Amino acid sequence: MRGITAWSLALALAGTHVLAAPPKPAVPMPPPLPPLREQDRIRQEWLKTRLEQVLPALMRRHGVEMWLVICREYNEDPVFFSLVAPSVMAARRRTILVFHDRGEQGVERLALGGGGSAGLYHVYRDPEVEGRELWGQGQWALLRKLVDERKPRNIAVNVSQTHAFSDGLSVGEWEALSGALGPWTSRVVRAEGLAHDYISVRVPAMLPTYRQMMAISHALIARAFSSEVIKPGVTTTEDVVWWLRQHVNDLGLGEWFPPSVSVQRPGQGAASFIADRSAVVIQRGDHLHTDFGIHAMGLATDTQHVGYVLKAGETDAPEGLKRALANSNRLQDIVKERMKPGRTGNEVLADSLEAMKAAGLTGTVYSHPIGDHGHGAGPLIGLWDRQQGVPGRGDMPILPSTWFSIELEARTSVPEWDGQEVRSAQEEDVAIDDNGVVSWVRERQTRYHLVR
Repeated sequence: MRGITAWSLALALAGTHVLAAPPKPAVPMPPPLPPLREQDRIRQEWLKTRLEQVLPALMRRHGVEMWLVICREYNEDPVFFSLVAPSVMAARRRTILVFHDRGEQGVERLALGGGGSAGLYHVYRDPEVEGRELWGQGQWALLRKLVDERKPRNIAVNVSQTHAFSDGLSVGEWEALSGALGPWTSRVVRAEGLAHDYISVRVPAMLPTYRQMMAISHALIARAFSSEVIKPGVTTTEDVVWWLRQHVNDLGLGEWFPPSVSVQRPGQGAASFIADRSAVVIQRGDHLHTDFGIHAMGLATDTQHVGYVLKAGETDAPEGLKRALANSNRLQDIVKERMKPGRTGNEVLADSLEAMKAAGLTGTVYSHPIGDHGHGAGPLIGLWDRQQGVPGRGDMPILPSTWFSIELEARTSVPEWDGQEVRSAQEEDVAIDDNGVVSWVRERQTRYHLVR
């Protein structure tokens, strides 16, 4: 073995294929997101804008003078991470954030415990011992002192039976808070709309980064649904899933749900929404579908695209499948045209379903807000199993400066498949600007990804 390195031995044992160049990507990848330190700087600017411009306007819209966000480490309020710096990864022991509207003097931002979020909060320490963190009853006593001094006409807390994003105050913390507030508990109100709307509203500076994330997501799907990844008769749907997951990881991005890849083919009906996760070997002539989302820089994407595996001699998908995709595109247009600020999700759903039927289409609409979370704060426009409307969450109005994922399916009879119905499920993200104009974040899919 003298003179043979471990690396040369590994190459010899692995075979000559180790030296083969990796396959060329089917499509060029967009530029990556900036380095982590720059990401942190950008996100801190977004946070500053949200705290200085978005939050005061929402507090006044909802009639809130003082808002309390209270949570403990690893039991964070859903709104917590939208209020603190990106490098704050958990509440510190107990963090109490106090927002007090002082009118012309602006909204006062105080942190009783926790980090400083890079100077965006006035952070209190233990007044008895310099440098020591607030703890236990001392923390509650300081909160009571602040309330006594400011005498707010109301004190909003995050409690809701309807909206998870507005229900972050735990029972234990409420018990401690009510004990600390004493007679001020009579002024406590629920801040359902405030927490909900703060999470949902986007700032314009976020959109360029979001477009870049969507470009990365679309490029990864295009590569996954190509001969770079899929070898008909060999590659399984699970192979494609793990290719996507590995590349998301390699790019330094995150996931907010595991992607799915499914197949429709002649003689096999459309897959249920309750996904069958078993691996299927992909064959020529298969209709492919993926549901894929990434998470980075505090933002989430959500995309569903379709692909087709060409048979020998084919250069494109059959006309019947192309019509199925066109029908889902038309349904996207119907929903997008009806998404106007001020309308509720249930109103948009009912109007869209009526227009869908008038257009001779068969389908289902189940669109949702997106942003800080994949299934974000804001009105639901249907659920896949609730097309009659969604009580509560569907009754919320659409706001300007929000993003939505238009998610739906159209079902079309395909002559080339002996009239079998094919489910064309699509999902693309849109941005609603300050003036209520709705636009695609990236160009939507109108042609199949083709595996040659």
